[in-house]
Amino acid sequence: MVGSNILEHPRAREWEITAPSSAELDLTNYQATRRYMDGCRPDIVIHAAGRVGGIQANIARPVDFLVTNTDIGRNVIMAAREAGVSTLLNLASSCMYPRNAPNPLTEDLILTGELEPTNEGYALAKIFATRLCQYIARENPAFQYKTLVPCNLYGRYDSFDPERSHLVPAVIEKIHHAKATGKDTVEIWGDGEARREFMYAGDLADAVMKACDDIDSLPDVMNLGPGYDYTINEYYRAVAEVVGWAGCFVHNIDKPVGMRQKLVSIERQNRWGWKPSTGLKQGITETYRFYRKVLNNEL
Repeated sequence: MVGSNILEHPRAREWEITAPSSAELDLTNYQATRRYMDGCRPDIVIHAAGRVGGIQANIARPVDFLVTNTDIGRNVIMAAREAGVSTLLNLASSCMYPRNAPNPLTEDLILTGELEPTNEGYALAKIFATRLCQYIARENPAFQYKTLVPCNLYGRYDSFDPERSHLVPAVIEKIHHAKATGKDTVEIWGDGEARREFMYAGDLADAVMKACDDIDSLPDVMNLGPGYDYTINEYYRAVAEVVGWAGCFVHNIDKPVGMRQKLVSIERQNRWGWKPSTGLKQGITETYRFYRKVLNNEL
């Protein structure tokens, strides 16, 4: 999702971008990754690859989420370093923050407490990659290896598979299916009062393009987000409005919901001089339009 949004950003045409698919390059293979890095010798690497999924996938396959993401992070970052690439932008995740940390989550809180168990494996892998970037820059300041920590993401090119999707695409799929099949109820896990901060992936792409042009001013670790959140119930209602479904929601309080709140601090982002521009309804509308194209095989 993130890589595709970067590639379609209007300013992407200012760069010569190479973006191999997983079929073309296995990033879990260090030797293959190193050969590729040596071959293209990029000016900057944007590390946006990884095994991703929602709460169900993380709970079901913690070994895969830990090992695959650790391997990919290690291989991309170390291959870039060994190839002499002096600039790397690592994309991390707000799941790196401790589950009981006070909100809004400031960057110095990473590694100060217990992680959320439902996505601990993925979080550990992202912490590893972030720390590795910091260590490389510490050993040799000529290497500017920096990390962006976006809040939860959604948008075009997202996965709508119920087994691996995140909240917003999962809700879009559920409510669209309910409308298409005439269902008058949709289930929400938990009481729906947990709060989440989401950012449209196109906005993250915009921040990445700014960072590529202005890497010197970027802190070594910086959150990205709109700076406000909504309840799970509010996301369901927003999607229902966009889809045009007028049914009722039923809460299943026996299901896991993860952290009660995960709102990142945007103090560093504000000082850096950037903010997302896509509102929730606009972002959901664009994402739903993309989803309809996927269903109709129009891509």
